[in-house]
Amino acid sequence: MEHERPDIERPELRDLTIYGVTPPYSPLLSPTRLFPLSGEPSPRQTTKRGKKTRLIRTWYEKRTATTAICLIVILCVFFLVNWLLLSSLQEGRVSLRKGFSMNPNLIAKWVSSSTQNDKRQKFGKSKRKHNGTYDRMLGLAARALLENKREPKELWQEPKAQALAWKPCAEQRSWSPNDGENGYIMVTANGGINQQRVAVCNIVVVARLLNASLVIPKFMLSDVWTDASQFGDIYQEEHFINYLSPDIRVVTELPKELQSLDLEAIGSVVTDVDVMKEAKPDFYMKHILPILHKNRVIHFVGFSNRLAFDPMPFHLQRLRCRCNFHALNFVPRIQETGALIVKRLRNSVPYLAPIDVHLLGPKSASSLLLHNKSDPLTQKKASSSSSKYLALHLRFEIDMVAHSLCYFGGGEREQKELDSYRQKHFPSLSNLTKTKKLPSPDALRTQGLCPLTPEEAVLMLVALGFNRETRVFVAGAHIYGGTKRLAALTSLYPNLVTKEKLLSPSELQPFKNFSSQLAALDFIGCAAANAFAMTDSGSQLSSLVSGYRIYYGGGKMPTIRPNKRRLSDILLKNNTIEWNVFEKRVRKAIRQTKHVFARPTGRSVYRYPRCKECMCNVHQQH
Repeated sequence: MEHERPDIERPELRDLTIYGVTPPYSPLLSPTRLFPLSGEPSPRQTTKRGKKTRLIRTWYEKRTATTAICLIVILCVFFLVNWLLLSSLQEGRVSLRKGFSMNPNLIAKWVSSSTQNDKRQKFGKSKRKHNGTYDRMLGLAARALLENKREPKELWQEPKAQALAWKPCAEQRSWSPNDGENGYIMVTANGGINQQRVAVCNIVVVARLLNASLVIPKFMLSDVWTDASQFGDIYQEEHFINYLSPDIRVVTELPKELQSLDLEAIGSVVTDVDVMKEAKPDFYMKHILPILHKNRVIHFVGFSNRLAFDPMPFHLQRLRCRCNFHALNFVPRIQETGALIVKRLRNSVPYLAPIDVHLLGPKSASSLLLHNKSDPLTQKKASSSSSKYLALHLRFEIDMVAHSLCYFGGGEREQKELDSYRQKHFPSLSNLTKTKKLPSPDALRTQGLCPLTPEEAVLMLVALGFNRETRVFVAGAHIYGGTKRLAALTSLYPNLVTKEKLLSPSELQPFKNFSSQLAALDFIGCAAANAFAMTDSGSQLSSLVSGYRIYYGGGKMPTIRPNKRRLSDILLKNNTIEWNVFEKRVRKAIRQTKHVFARPTGRSVYRYPRCKECMCNVHQQH
């Protein structure tokens, strides 16, 4: 009987070929694979097929097991690498004595948050609303620090050629001294030490303008600063009197015949209500000089920002600069303690910066050249012998936080606490929040009107390229939120200290309960730094420090002045922005603020001394 050839055109078999399955008796099989046409396959063939099937099954089982083992190994390596990263962060810390330690749990939280947020980006765009936290960005910052990249060259430098062109020249005089024959001017300046410093220099100009003798200034006791320090507790009175003698007559007290006068009764007390802000010289000639002629004495109370910067006659503006940069020297006790802070920050490396003699006085400055290996508060485990350090002024005290009306992530507790503080210390502002519709916290932040938080400050520093081993001196009083609020800074920059950590209890004791004198120590620590970063451009300390560094820094002392509006725009994208993009945008924003330029009209000579009245441009003289 002839065997029929299987019909490969049968529909059920054709359908199998569609799905890549080869039907039995298919011509796709080679002839040697065909069963004999005469019935069932032979036992020998069946045995061969069984062996082949078992071999294939064994090979498949081995491959499956190998794949599973590889996956397990990959997962183990992944977790091991993450553990090593966190361990390296913890073991790599280098801190000053009494410095801050790492918080690996916090960093792990940030890294985890950054990963989760990166996943969320795939499912939609985040809203531009600030919730007060930056866990994702802090995680990315921690990763960036681990890469240990080389710091940018311009990080510790000013634009050299332009900066070197400006030289101090406010000490030059071209007039005769005033005899002060029109009477006596008294002033009781309000605010903290930096507001008081500005008021002193402004009143010196007014005394020259009105040809009056100036009584040594007094400082008002503030319920915010709670410091009873007077002028002689902070500044050298004798130097102040002698240095300004070619300009104005300065006396320690009123003549006896005037001491018994009731100044308020005779109309000689002038408050900030009586004098407009930024009053021009003409105002004083028209309204104040007649009172002086009549009563022979006048007493300014407050005197906060009551003298305009422009228009101002050339020599009066120069006198303003001369007072700030030459006449106001800290008392030796503050200079000596300030020198200790600077020396320890510089790791006791013998070094004298151009600014040191002017800031600390010849005697205290000379101590910086002595290397004291036995100093117990000197950094023991320095990464190098470098004396470089960065100073950061965190203007994040409760008064600034409350006055800003911004939100900083503390929820209902924060809002109640700040409302209570405003009611006590800023009652007019507190009433305003209840009677008028003010901009929302998000709107204020978008406009750059909120002080930078410690978290935002540390993100800026990491983005700029400061490595983890950078010595960071943090200036400021009591940071709102305490050590918990500083966790981001202390974890990412463990080599971070304050004056309280650098000084022993006995060295700090004479300044306890004197906030203005403690602020003077902060001034010294910031002014002497190789680089200075401010977080609020409106801060008087930051303004005065940056101006002092320009005047005496010799073009080698850069200041980082963040444009808060631009920085806020970048930070509002914290849930989506990639680190490399964030880094580029921050560096560009800061680079634009480091340009060397002459003082804009109407701006402070204390902050922008590069003007013909305070500093001479050598290129313009030729």
